[in-house]
Amino acid sequence: QVQVVESGGGVVQAGGSLRLSCTVSGTIFRINVMAWYRQTPENQRELVASITSGGNTNYADSVKDRFTISRDDAKNTVYLQMNSLKPEDTAVYYCKLTSSVVVTSTYWGQGTQVTVSS
Repeated sequence: QVQVVESGGGVVQAGGSLRLSCTVSGTIFRINVMAWYRQTPENQRELVASITSGGNTNYADSVKDRFTISRDDAKNTVYLQMNSLKPEDTAVYYCKLTSSVVVTSTYWGQGTQVTVSS
């Protein structure tokens, strides 16, 4: 019923920018947190940035001051603006939706590949 779809990945040179989008469809009554994670074969999936229903944001130290997460409720979309990209940012980026009513439900997107060339 609930679907999370990422888009906007691609190949970019170091120092460049990219904007990822995550669109949510289906019926959901409460979204507590939306977040971006990334994963490489070498590393576990790690939190990149998150935003709460109240608009509070949090960032991993490695992306702080370079990435910006934002939300557009009218479009049911969360964005990740990535600036000053580095080769180490290369990963598959996943969108995560967390809904908490009586229990916590988590929904993941399929991921979008971001490749930063040096």
